[in-house]
Amino acid sequence: MTTFADVAVLGAGTMGHALALVHALTGARVRLFDVRPEVVDRAFQLIDAALATLREAGEVEADAAEAARARITPAATLEAALARAELVVETVVEDPEVKRAVFEAVARAAPAGAIVTSNTSYLDVFPLMPEALGPRAAIAHWYTPPYILDLVDLVPGPATEPALLDRLEAFYRAIGKRPVRFARMIRGYVANRLQAAMSAEIFRLLDEEGIAPEVIDESIRHGLGLRLLLLGQLRKADYTGLELVAKALANRSYDPPPSRARSSTLDRLLAEGRTGVLAGRGFFDYGNRPAEELFRERDRALLALKRAWRAIEEGREP
Repeated sequence: MTTFADVAVLGAGTMGHALALVHALTGARVRLFDVRPEVVDRAFQLIDAALATLREAGEVEADAAEAARARITPAATLEAALARAELVVETVVEDPEVKRAVFEAVARAAPAGAIVTSNTSYLDVFPLMPEALGPRAAIAHWYTPPYILDLVDLVPGPATEPALLDRLEAFYRAIGKRPVRFARMIRGYVANRLQAAMSAEIFRLLDEEGIAPEVIDESIRHGLGLRLLLLGQLRKADYTGLELVAKALANRSYDPPPSRARSSTLDRLLAEGRTGVLAGRGFFDYGNRPAEELFRERDRALLALKRAWRAIEEGREP
């Protein structure tokens, strides 16, 4: 099995803390760095909450969870995080200049053989990297929470060594993930591109049609979600019948909305400080419940769904 003994995770936010946990569970020593000490402190609270949920669900034994937690340590500096890294996981803010500065620091401070991956969602990060990183760099884009969701978008840069992508793919598969491999950078990959198209329509429904958030989410969960989980979209089309799909395309009386850079609904929520679960309010009101409790509730439900899905895939009753 392809493994990494030492991993540096750069950025300790929503994805950083979770990716630190993913790699610690593989047996790696993980050094977690963020320029904001308070974010690192919060990261360990979220790691503890995630591990508690994984233990309760039977996904991780208590001893293994304790050992994984012990393998994650905060790094005081970027250089300290990188000093012995075999794998660097970049998950800093989606700002080109911030990423450029991080990659330059990685080129200076990481061991010469370290593999460098970026969790970027949309940015083509390869032009932001020093030339020396090119052969040993790739995008490995995860979905939250990555200690439960298995999809990993794996993308080479123009100079990436093919063997490096093979090694990463083998590693992710060995730890139970589902890497999908791209030949080149496709902004947003597949899942994010589809999500972006759906979001454009959702914000149009919110802003122009006044549809309530509850109605939108119920329509997705109880209309689209179950079928998409079981079949995907194109296999679902096969079950519908492609003649009917062709007729639906020909007879459509509705055109998707143009791309939009703003949403009046979203602007209003942000102005009110309704930034999401961490603030206790977003599209929905979460009361005074701690964010860790809300994340654990989400994770417990996802794990139950994942167990049922495993049983379905294996031909068992869930």
